[in-house]
Amino acid sequence: MTHFYHLRVYYEDTDAGGVVYHANYLRFAERARTEALRDAGVPHAEMAEQHGLIFMVRRTNLDYLAPARLDDALVVATRCASLGAATVELEQIVQSGDRALVVCKLQLACLRASDFRPQRIPQRWRDALGKMMAQSAI
Repeated sequence: MTHFYHLRVYYEDTDAGGVVYHANYLRFAERARTEALRDAGVPHAEMAEQHGLIFMVRRTNLDYLAPARLDDALVVATRCASLGAATVELEQIVQSGDRALVVCKLQLACLRASDFRPQRIPQRWRDALGKMMAQSAI
């Protein structure tokens, strides 16, 4: 199942030319990932409270295809590409209508918050992420 997060481009998201500043796509993607987990019933905060674990970005790759501009309505589509014992690879596509603007592929690592050591992803989170793998493409 692909998760869809809707947002609007505000003035604070843009550069002097009215185009979304490149680093802000990472912020959009972070919000979308957080909401995807929350909507799946496994919020980040709960994993930290119950298990002392957090997800941290280990690797990211962004492919900028077209710019978003001030006041554009965007959708960030998030799906799980693969799931390991302590890592998850996600694909997120920032879209405007049917047009893909940015493709973000990233790997999250599950870490113990106290010392940042890798830990297995708790089963509830594995199950939720696994459901996000049901579709082969966004």
